[in-house]
Amino acid sequence: MGKGPGLYTEIGKKARDLLYKDYQTDHKFTLTTSSPTGVAITSAGTKKGELFLADVNTQLKNKNVTTDIKVDTYSNLYTTITVDQPAPGLKAIFSFRVPDQRSGKVELQYLHEYAGISSSIGLTANPIVNLSGVIGTNVLALGTDLSFDTKTGNFTKCNAGLSFSNVDLIASLTLNEKGDSLNASYYHIVNPMTNTAVGAEVTHSFSTNENTITIGTQHALDPLTMVKARVNNAGNASALIQHEWRPRSLFTISGEVDTKSIDKSAKVGLALALKP
Repeated sequence: MGKGPGLYTEIGKKARDLLYKDYQTDHKFTLTTSSPTGVAITSAGTKKGELFLADVNTQLKNKNVTTDIKVDTYSNLYTTITVDQPAPGLKAIFSFRVPDQRSGKVELQYLHEYAGISSSIGLTANPIVNLSGVIGTNVLALGTDLSFDTKTGNFTKCNAGLSFSNVDLIASLTLNEKGDSLNASYYHIVNPMTNTAVGAEVTHSFSTNENTITIGTQHALDPLTMVKARVNNAGNASALIQHEWRPRSLFTISGEVDTKSIDKSAKVGLALALKP
């Protein structure tokens, strides 16, 4: 475990990654090339049914400044400039999208041994202000996540979370959607030698009185091959196998089936990530 409680986005992240990361039903190809001067170019293409989406991202690193420039299928230009450690524990992020003149945003992140704070503000006349903070340690942490619309004078987001961690398990409890949704997640390392872990997530909506339950597991067949599986109370079952066939290059096959409608064909996704 790292030092400090981290940022609010890290509450429940281990369980979310186990249950949702790398699962997909699309076909995706990613190629990353880099140069000794610190320039990396990533080209990605995704086929969603009959729709094909592509983007090209260029990353430039100069000391503690990282600049990311991405162009997508619709000719949108995304730029993010990250300054790491301008002061101890501090990170500054400036981002904008062309041609959207209202997309500019400045974000500051601060990590301390007993706190993690993130704040951002839109560069408009009536910006949305985001503020999240976590206090505690790497064992027990309590945090909140707020968004305030200065134009309407209303809070657009008001969440709170609690996290408990030890050597082999992480449990979290969050209250979302302005108190309408309660989410509990659990992540447990069964065998660190084989990267075997189990996880579960339960979400209750107070307005609809509905529960969503998802459980999953992962296991490393060997140092280069990982398998994962999950199922939820709606009857959707998914599985994937991911193989690192060369350093940093991954091939992933995932599938999903509706166990309540076996007559429907399964959804299959493929992902290939190459980093020569």
